[in-house]
Amino acid sequence: NYLSGDTEKHLWKCARAGERFDMVIADPPREGMYGALIPLMKIAPARVIYVSCDPATLARDLASLCKSTYKIIEIAAFDFFPNTYHVETVVLLGLVKP
Repeated sequence: NYLSGDTEKHLWKCARAGERFDMVIADPPREGMYGALIPLMKIAPARVIYVSCDPATLARDLASLCKSTYKIIEIAAFDFFPNTYHVETVVLLGLVKP
């Protein structure tokens, strides 16, 4: 099963319902997913794939996720717009076992 739509809205709904997922794939807008980090950590999927188009918001969100809940497994950057500053980044995160 999968959900498509507003990341923060769906994550809060799932967290409140006590739902669990093996993986969450998030592709938030340029503003990042800072507001969705709390419900994401409550759901605590084993893996998170985070797709970002803004290095600054990605760095901010990864700093919060990697404080104690997740670790970065792999990062890949894609230059879909050569000769511009735009870059897409895909990060695979794994849940840190307590």
